[in-house]
Amino acid sequence: MPAMASATIRSTSTGRRFSGLGVLHLSSSSLRMAPVLDHKNTSLTVANWEISSHRDPESYPTVELNAAVRLAEKHIPSVPHWRFCYLIIRKVFVYGAFLIHRLDPDLRDAVCILSLVCIALDTVEDDTSMDTEVKTPVLMAFHRHIYDREWHFACGTKDFRVLMNKFHHVSTSFLELGSSYQKVIEDVSMTIGAGMAKFLYKEVETIEDYDEYCHYVAGVIGLGFSKLICASGIEDLPPDEFFHSMSVFAQKADIIQDYLEDNNEIPKSLQNLRMFWPRQIWGKYVDKSEDLKFEKNSIKAVHCLNEMITNALIHADDCLKYISAVQHPTIFQSCAMTQIVAIGTLTSCYNNIQVFRGVENMRFGLAPKAVVGSKTISDFYGVFYDFTCVLKSKIDDNDPNATKTKERVEAILNTLQELRNLKTEGSKQSI
Repeated sequence: MPAMASATIRSTSTGRRFSGLGVLHLSSSSLRMAPVLDHKNTSLTVANWEISSHRDPESYPTVELNAAVRLAEKHIPSVPHWRFCYLIIRKVFVYGAFLIHRLDPDLRDAVCILSLVCIALDTVEDDTSMDTEVKTPVLMAFHRHIYDREWHFACGTKDFRVLMNKFHHVSTSFLELGSSYQKVIEDVSMTIGAGMAKFLYKEVETIEDYDEYCHYVAGVIGLGFSKLICASGIEDLPPDEFFHSMSVFAQKADIIQDYLEDNNEIPKSLQNLRMFWPRQIWGKYVDKSEDLKFEKNSIKAVHCLNEMITNALIHADDCLKYISAVQHPTIFQSCAMTQIVAIGTLTSCYNNIQVFRGVENMRFGLAPKAVVGSKTISDFYGVFYDFTCVLKSKIDDNDPNATKTKERVEAILNTLQELRNLKTEGSKQSI
């Protein structure tokens, strides 16, 4: 999941935790706030991403992305069911739509449907107004529902409810895909549905549970996306662990940033309130996970937060080592953007008590940096390196995990330096 926007009765969009919408997902909780990169009215700094502007950033998405999406919309198919799919994905997954439209038509259709199926699963999972007993059979049977031209299910709010109420359009489109694409999407939806259903009844107690949950809602989608690319034959891909690690890295960044939102879910019944930070980590600092947001626990909360971020950083190496193997420009851009948003989010959150106070202003500037850093592999390495250096500068020696955090940050910086050196040597040899 994604990846890869969240609980359907919240003010944010569904799919926030679905960072694993393969390499295409930039969490809508990060990018719904993307500002215009206006050099006259806006100052952007890598160190803290301060935006000095009176404008509402939600009203001014990144100019380059918005223009590309508008251009892509001119090519929306006229067939009603496909038209619905491409129009609704523009509403529930705007930056994904930008990247999807740039793919070759055959692969574009398959990725569009995979994305909508995953968002639909997430909408069911995150609707806290439904009892677990209602959600479970829907999640478990979702891989069969996608073959039913008549199936729909009322849940979610706003555009996500429209998607679920008119899901028959998605199923109709799915049935027009090639059989190899259908098989991938069926397998992904079956695995995710079963994993989501499992964690409706299972708390995230251990780090192993945490990794398993992220695997189901993010890693599986990354693997599914890579299988769609393979089925299309457009390029040879890096190893599967690249897509898995990349999706899980982004997923963990989202889960960390969304602590407060997850703890403020409505209704707050014992049945519906779920925490995705593992007890094995937060239990070292407080008796109950919601205690982290109380001012009296500020120091403990930041130490817990920093341990969560240190855990996430372990996935960065695989992401960095294999991204240069991606040759298709759109696929590379989606990979690069996802990873830049992830490292930017972790850097912004590190040692930052605002994670427990309110996160609405924590990702300003990430969208422009993601666009800039996804132009070329050199740009990507440079932006990722800059963010990692900022994170390194924020490490407090008094933090109980400082030594481990430094080790992981140094490992990332060393990997980046080696990759940049290889890139430079390769360029010299080719001259």
